[in-house]
Amino acid sequence: MKTFFQRSIAGLLLLAAGAAFSQNYPSKPISLMVPYPAGGPSDAAARIFTAPLGKELGQQVIVDNLGGVSGALAAQKVLAAPADGYYLFQGSPNEVILAPLANAAVKLKAEDFRLVHPVTDAVMVVVARKDLPANNIDELIALARKNADKPLTYGSVGIGSLYHLILEDVQKRTGIQLIHAPYKGNAPLLTDIGGGQVDFAVLVYSAGMGAMADQGRLKVIGQLGAQRSELLKNVPTVSEGKELKDFAFQIWSGFMVPKNTPEDVVQRLHKAIGATLKDPGVRAQLAAQTQLAAPPMTLAEAAKFYEAETARYRAIAKSINLQPQ
Repeated sequence: MKTFFQRSIAGLLLLAAGAAFSQNYPSKPISLMVPYPAGGPSDAAARIFTAPLGKELGQQVIVDNLGGVSGALAAQKVLAAPADGYYLFQGSPNEVILAPLANAAVKLKAEDFRLVHPVTDAVMVVVARKDLPANNIDELIALARKNADKPLTYGSVGIGSLYHLILEDVQKRTGIQLIHAPYKGNAPLLTDIGGGQVDFAVLVYSAGMGAMADQGRLKVIGQLGAQRSELLKNVPTVSEGKELKDFAFQIWSGFMVPKNTPEDVVQRLHKAIGATLKDPGVRAQLAAQTQLAAPPMTLAEAAKFYEAETARYRAIAKSINLQPQ
């Protein structure tokens, strides 16, 4: 049996080892897990951060794409890895808050993650196939009512995603009926809207979407912010119409780690992410993708923000009676 002295020495050695680990962090490349396929706005934003964040941390940051289950597949992979700061998760309400409420196979919960720092605020828009006979949200709703016997189809990045919830809420508010087509990510869904296989969707606006709109392959007919984004001034908000007054949403993403990641590692990451967000090059590249750099937050403020967002989206899911499937 170990003596009290031996146990004390062992404990001190463990503490010393942990401190040394944190001081040496990072000592190898870091994976940034993006929960959607390459080519979408999440992937584009992640790749803007890798080089400057790697410079701040003194180690390479590598994007790892894994789509599926509304982004929860990637979230679960991060949670299954050691909580040592070498796997970052680029999360949003979709993957960490809503996916567990919609998919019975998703066993994680929002509280399994710690938000180190929000990184982007993005504009959500209503995007439609080029020949859909509707050019704003009111005309879209009128078209859905007119074609009640042949419902319009809308795509999303998965059952329980924020985009899915928003359009379920629209149906509840307006009485229209739509058919939901879930996808693994923005990029394949945009391709199908461009090809006319899906009527419309609510998605994050991206440079790729803008290029497709300029080429006449699809059209952007509304945005969901409370006011028109400074990055998309020519597109009306849906609340400017008659059907969806006071209807406003925006989406954020942030870099997260498992909740039991060592505090020193979290602080190191927080400092590096905060410095990266101040980088004019990062801010300019995000703006080119029609995304804004998130405002600065302390770790305490990030925790409070994450808790409030979790409560907000759980309330929305409850209001439309979202059930795990």
